[in-house]
Amino acid sequence: MMELVGSIIILAGAFFLFSAGLGLLRMPDAFTRIQAGTKASTLGNILVLVGLGFYHPDWSLKLLIVAYFVLMTNPLSSHALSRAAHRIGIPMAASTFTDALRDAENEQKGKGAQ
Repeated sequence: MMELVGSIIILAGAFFLFSAGLGLLRMPDAFTRIQAGTKASTLGNILVLVGLGFYHPDWSLKLLIVAYFVLMTNPLSSHALSRAAHRIGIPMAASTFTDALRDAENEQKGKGAQ
């Protein structure tokens, strides 16, 4: 029974990892690709690790450490990539209406001039 539960969870993780790869191909600009790749792959990786935990309960501590590492590094790396892409002027998709980072930077510049 535990193997069946583990297999189903791993399959769900594989689905999210596949959707992350599909998002990298389908999204219109670098910023949405980064988001699609990060969110779906983080969830997919965590689900695969949980599924492996059902298969090998004695690996639980190691899998928990790996899951913590994934949860800490994926969002941080995507944030750093997005800020770097914004800073060097990578264009956003034409359908993007709001650039909150640009607005915040302009607001900071306005406060600094006073």
